[in-house]
Amino acid sequence: MKLKQRVVLLAILLVIFIFTKVFLIDNLDTSAANREDQRAYHRMMASLQVVLDPRLDHTLQSPWEIAAQWVVPREVYPEETPELGAVMHAMATKKIIKADVGYKGTQLKALLILEGGQKVVFKPKRYARDYVVEGEPYAGYDRHNAEVAAFHLDRILGFRRAPIVVGRFVNLRTEIKPVATEQLLSTFLALGNNTCFYGKCYYCRETEPACADGDTMEGSVTLWLPDVWPLQKHRHPWGRTYREGKLARWEYDESYCDAVKKTSPYDAGPRLLDIIDTAIFDYLIGNADRHHYESFQDDEGASMLILLDNAKSFGNPSLDERSILAPLYQCCIIRVSTWNRLNYLKNGVLKSALKTAMSHDPISPVLSTPHMDALDQRLLNIMATIKQCTDQFGSDIVLVEDRMTLSHL
Repeated sequence: MKLKQRVVLLAILLVIFIFTKVFLIDNLDTSAANREDQRAYHRMMASLQVVLDPRLDHTLQSPWEIAAQWVVPREVYPEETPELGAVMHAMATKKIIKADVGYKGTQLKALLILEGGQKVVFKPKRYARDYVVEGEPYAGYDRHNAEVAAFHLDRILGFRRAPIVVGRFVNLRTEIKPVATEQLLSTFLALGNNTCFYGKCYYCRETEPACADGDTMEGSVTLWLPDVWPLQKHRHPWGRTYREGKLARWEYDESYCDAVKKTSPYDAGPRLLDIIDTAIFDYLIGNADRHHYESFQDDEGASMLILLDNAKSFGNPSLDERSILAPLYQCCIIRVSTWNRLNYLKNGVLKSALKTAMSHDPISPVLSTPHMDALDQRLLNIMATIKQCTDQFGSDIVLVEDRMTLSHL
């Protein structure tokens, strides 16, 4: 065979090899990833209903020890958690041995220590389920039931980045006041036959207390993350200014995402994709108040964006605040796994799944029907936004493999 013919043959073989790699092997990898996404979705649906049961089989560990061991850099709890019901039961029922004012912040909360030494954050009920918070999308008091619903939505989306939350009824007179610190106790008062407290926080006022129904107060308790995982606070790149007439750069610069991609930790690693996952999560729950976010310390951008403080959610079911999706429609990228999960949740599945997930919570029903209906409509809006991106840039650019670094973008 002549040299020229050999060169041509080798060139043809090389083209065939490249074709096989790009179009066959890569497609097989993608198909395998899609099949795993589908299996993960079915596993989630099978374990959706969490019955609060104190029994812990096959272990001598306490619920608090189990929950602490679940935490790793990329998730607060694992995909398979047969002990979740026992952990949540303990959160909802264990004796309160100390009560104090909440950690610093703008909204009313109390820091409780439960039997066994576990810290939880208690957020009191401020609104009836059907109350609609008017005004700005971040207006109003914290909604305790929003914390419960957001935790279960985190499970359904497969993110597993929100601390565990459960509803709880507490008797302020017999469970809180006898173990309260002087600082917390000094904020208690009576209005008519109801026991109330206003706590210590930036917006806490004696004229705006949270009041029990008699002595019994409904609220939510959020499990405190283990102290061995200290948190680091970051300014959200798509945060609002909260000043009338003053816009943040992202609100007027459509190329803002290009600048974000050039800054650490968004120039490589998972953080930018976490920001976009969080935008989808926040849009579904109506949370326009994520001006900062937390990750684990010294993570060099590898830790997850932790979905803390979700109580400024589910305020107005008629308000779909599109600006919450700015990271998605300005960057036009999304994890393939997130895209797949959103597709599985279409056609009413999301609403049905969340209803099932929350059905055994002590404060069920957690959300009103209008808020449940709003979830499915918002999901449609998210899918339409992603379609606009794929129509403009193509799915190969928009849909990003989970393990892919972002330095190529």
